[in-house]
Amino acid sequence: MTNATPFAARPLSPGLGHSSGTARLYALPPLPPAPAACLPARQEFSALETWLSAPPTLQLPLHQIEAQQETRGRELHRLLLQHHVQQRGNGDVGLALRVAEPWAAFRYTHRRLQRRTLKTIVGPIHVDRIGYGRPGAGSIHPLDEAMQLPGRSFSYELQKRMVKAAVQGPFQECRERIQEWTGRLVPKRSLEAIVQEAAQDFDAFYAERLPEPWQHTASILVVAVDGKGIPMVKPADAPRSARRTKGQKANRKKMATVAAVFTRAPWVRTPEQVVESLFRTDPNRGTEGGEGPPPRPEHKRVWASLVKGKAAVIEEVVQEVRRRDPENRKIHVALTDGERALQILVDDRLQVTLILDLLHVLEKVWKAAHVFHPEGSPEAELWARLACGRILEGKVCQVVKGLRQTVTKRKLFGAKRKTLLGVADYFHKNQDRMRYVEYLAQGLPIASGSVEGACKNLIKDRMERSGMRWTESMAEAIVKLRAIYLSGDFDSYWAFHITHDQRRLYPPGRWTVVVK
Repeated sequence: MTNATPFAARPLSPGLGHSSGTARLYALPPLPPAPAACLPARQEFSALETWLSAPPTLQLPLHQIEAQQETRGRELHRLLLQHHVQQRGNGDVGLALRVAEPWAAFRYTHRRLQRRTLKTIVGPIHVDRIGYGRPGAGSIHPLDEAMQLPGRSFSYELQKRMVKAAVQGPFQECRERIQEWTGRLVPKRSLEAIVQEAAQDFDAFYAERLPEPWQHTASILVVAVDGKGIPMVKPADAPRSARRTKGQKANRKKMATVAAVFTRAPWVRTPEQVVESLFRTDPNRGTEGGEGPPPRPEHKRVWASLVKGKAAVIEEVVQEVRRRDPENRKIHVALTDGERALQILVDDRLQVTLILDLLHVLEKVWKAAHVFHPEGSPEAELWARLACGRILEGKVCQVVKGLRQTVTKRKLFGAKRKTLLGVADYFHKNQDRMRYVEYLAQGLPIASGSVEGACKNLIKDRMERSGMRWTESMAEAIVKLRAIYLSGDFDSYWAFHITHDQRRLYPPGRWTVVVK
């Protein structure tokens, strides 16, 4: 017996099976002559050509011609693709197959010509192929394996476009876009199932991908970790009330851990230059003092997970760092917010310079400024500018001492007292990670604009649109696929996904042809 592999419409000499890439093939029923088989496509092309030259058509506006030609052209492409499939034969590789199951081997001797409909980007086509079966078991179709057909009724190319559209916008917009492409509406449940299946190879893709050699990348390896909430569907057994109580939210959010890893060249600056860039009022003032444009992140990868915990995501960050810098030659920097649990996890697993994100520091500075001055006032901006300058110059202890003394001397109480003491405690606990004057002198990054942007682009722009609520499994799939898309890896990932999906559908060596 021999293994089955792709075949042609004419018998070939016996081969050695899967190991040699050939198989003993049996003669198929003769195909109709090419002109006859392609007659529907030729007729459609002739009809389109006649319509374009008809006098009434010559009077139509060009935009109407475009629209109708697209529809007619789609049908022409569908007929051509259908003709191509017919030329591939019916997959008759022999009288019977020997199929290896986990517990035993069986002969599949029942042969039947079966039809499946495959939805493609140009419309549905029919695939007539021989199915080999036995009582109590599903059929095996050699032609499906030879043509690398998916398990679902949607072609891989159509699935790719569906998934790409789904990660860019709401499912309804995705369905409308697919209808424009194919002329047919895709059921929402089918779209959701395809999206979840498409995300299953995410971890394997990045685990097997080879990074750029460390010698060809910048000298600073930056890690940033943060959290972002995703609105979730309420449980079916959740109690319902006529009116929400004080502090009760309209929806429940679950935190997703967002991570970013990239390399960057050093960028040496002074505290004064940073303050000027943060509080610049004149947009035309850009590069005073010789400050050039910031270096762009290289080989940036962003991702997030809703179902994995922070420890699991940080472990993925550790593996990514090791892949990028196996010899530990680069400067490793980690940017986090003030969450102590997250800082401990990062510090324990990564030998890095841990830096408190300046963007989170600025939030606290503005919060304190608005205790003394109204929001939007020049006085509030001046107070924040001075406080930010002291922090960047390494005078965090002075800022903490000044806030606490202000509370005591002014005898503040209530919300103002709580705000200022909270800001002072935040700075005091994180002062070891706020040595910004040293970081700037070394050219290290001090703000996680990358992960903040990732939280917005990856999570907020897709997951937090008006009225959206997510199940855990669907949210995880969308976040993974959107991370692949935003990292610029979608095309590479899709080829990887097809390869692994084919292995799941058609395990190598599962069946062989019975030779009599």
